[in-house]
Amino acid sequence: MTKTRPLTSLIALERGGLISSDDVSILEPVTDRYAMAVTGHVARLIDHDNPSDPIARMFVPSVDELTVLDEELADPIGDQRHTPVKGIVHRYPNRVLLKPVAVCPVYCRFCFRREMVGPDLGEALTPGELDAALEYVRQTENVTEVILTGGDPFMLSATRARALTEALSDIPHVRIIRWHTRMPVADPGRITEDFISALKSTRAAVYVSVHINHVKELSEETRASCARMADDGIALLSQSVLLKGVNDSVEALCDLFTALVETRVRPYYLHHPDLAPGTGHFRMSIEDGQALYTAVRDRVSGIAVPHYVIDIPGGVSKANAAQSDVSSDQDGILVRGRDGALYRY
Repeated sequence: MTKTRPLTSLIALERGGLISSDDVSILEPVTDRYAMAVTGHVARLIDHDNPSDPIARMFVPSVDELTVLDEELADPIGDQRHTPVKGIVHRYPNRVLLKPVAVCPVYCRFCFRREMVGPDLGEALTPGELDAALEYVRQTENVTEVILTGGDPFMLSATRARALTEALSDIPHVRIIRWHTRMPVADPGRITEDFISALKSTRAAVYVSVHINHVKELSEETRASCARMADDGIALLSQSVLLKGVNDSVEALCDLFTALVETRVRPYYLHHPDLAPGTGHFRMSIEDGQALYTAVRDRVSGIAVPHYVIDIPGGVSKANAAQSDVSSDQDGILVRGRDGALYRY
């Protein structure tokens, strides 16, 4: 397949048929504030004849992003509050986030870090900043898991990814390395055998968590990139966001989670959208999300069911958003079956 340049301007989106000429001036305030990029691969997934195309909704800027609600926050899950040194976020005792880059191959319009990522915010930690971040991990012996995020850490070259893997593998108490990425969806051709080799550790367990929200993102090329990693022994997880107008139906979520399992990607998290600025048009109510999740859980295999979670604003922790199947009355415990009926336990 011919390699095409990413669309990184409104004019490029217009030439690609993704927006109209009238949209260019209307959307300038959006792209002045938030980064925008659509890879050639993602652009080819968009159905130009469908005004409700889920891929377009996730990646093409919208004037709705200019509406900022009172409850929305520039740092909705408290990254800055929990940053002891640049590039590190330490919320939980035994694991940290390490953010080596601040850029992505594509910029999701619902991103919770949309105020922190983009080409104008720095492409990567400097060598000195990365050394300081790694030294923090070395000195914090209760940290057993390091989660590479950003930005998208798959933006690193294979050489730099290998150096980072080796540096983390040399820290005795780090036993798990987890990479979070959109690259299998955004630009699957970048995931070469050389890059996969760079992820592998001789000592630590390595996981790759793929951000994917709709079955349409599981193109043939994306499935092939996941297969290359799985065949090479990389354990694959997924993270999805529950998005109004994208995957807010039982059918869309069942199709996604079932297809992920078939692709050897274990659904891990279904996130309720964070309170990021200008993203209210993507959020449904928690009650509707719970009803959807319950219906999905009743229809798919257990290995296709992710955890439905909400990140508590400020970075306290994740909260389990699923409704419980266990209740009680004066006579004891009741449990709900997949038929919706309550049974005495």
